[in-house]
Amino acid sequence: MSPIGVSMSAVPDGSANLAAPGAPGWLEDHAALVVGVPLRILLIVVGAMLVRALARKAITRVVQHILQPPEPASEARRSGRGPAVLHRDRRRAKERREQRARTIGSVLSSIVTVVVGVMATAMLLDQVGIALGPLLASAGVVGLAIGFGAQNLVADYLSGMLIMLEDQYGVGDSVDLGEAVGEVEHVGLRLTQVRDLNGGLWHIRNGEILRVRNDSQEWARAVLDVSVAYECNLDTVYRVLEEAGRAMRQDAKFAPVLLEDPSVWGVQSLEPDGVVVRIAVKTSPLQQWAVTRELRRRVKEALDAAGIDIPFQQRTVWMRSDSDTTETPSQAPAAR
Repeated sequence: MSPIGVSMSAVPDGSANLAAPGAPGWLEDHAALVVGVPLRILLIVVGAMLVRALARKAITRVVQHILQPPEPASEARRSGRGPAVLHRDRRRAKERREQRARTIGSVLSSIVTVVVGVMATAMLLDQVGIALGPLLASAGVVGLAIGFGAQNLVADYLSGMLIMLEDQYGVGDSVDLGEAVGEVEHVGLRLTQVRDLNGGLWHIRNGEILRVRNDSQEWARAVLDVSVAYECNLDTVYRVLEEAGRAMRQDAKFAPVLLEDPSVWGVQSLEPDGVVVRIAVKTSPLQQWAVTRELRRRVKEALDAAGIDIPFQQRTVWMRSDSDTTETPSQAPAAR
């Protein structure tokens, strides 16, 4: 064969040998883009959905644990209250637990969804070749501007979360939030609503609540100060007050709300008009005011029956008429 023939026959074979490996070579070079990227995107999406589902399941268990009330027997032993009082307290506390559970569950679910969504989005953008540096820098600047503009709103929401997590107060509690004093009607992440004694509804931002006095948690105390004359025997006064307190504890109407026998704490102060003696008793939550009113009535009747005087305030009044230039002092009791 001539050299020309050899070369011409070699050209088609060579071209065939060069073209044949071309397609598999391109696939090999771009296999990571054609197969690997979609597969990783799918894994990221499935992983994000799985993490979110597991987190929501854990949140549901936490919410169910919050909703589960304590055992009646153990609660009765711990608080010292009777079954009737515990039934009423559990009914009042049920709404409080449900609101806390719903709010905490909703907030935690939203936080988990946002966090998982942001992380999954960042991973997906990285897989398609979008640079995250400029996006994160822009997001940081925007977030900083929003944070400065809405810092009061963020503080309200954070304070609301802490109030619910720490169980500072709930629906039905009697609280003192400063100017707002009354019964809590609603606790939200941003606002707390309190109904005062006159029927006014206060809307307080949670970020402005600096201190809370809760009169409804676990137990309360009824305190009564009684003024007696200086001539009275204090031992007799103590005995009369203790007997009145024990009689009230034995009354079937007040026995469930009194957690202990009323005790006389002794002389509280020496006033110009008499000696002030204090008697106190531990009560169920929100029952201290009714107990104080009834104890005041019983103490008054017991002191009257024992012949112990409750002194009136004494005032000196100067009387002068137009025809008489002399001034005559006279003393008259002034009712409290």
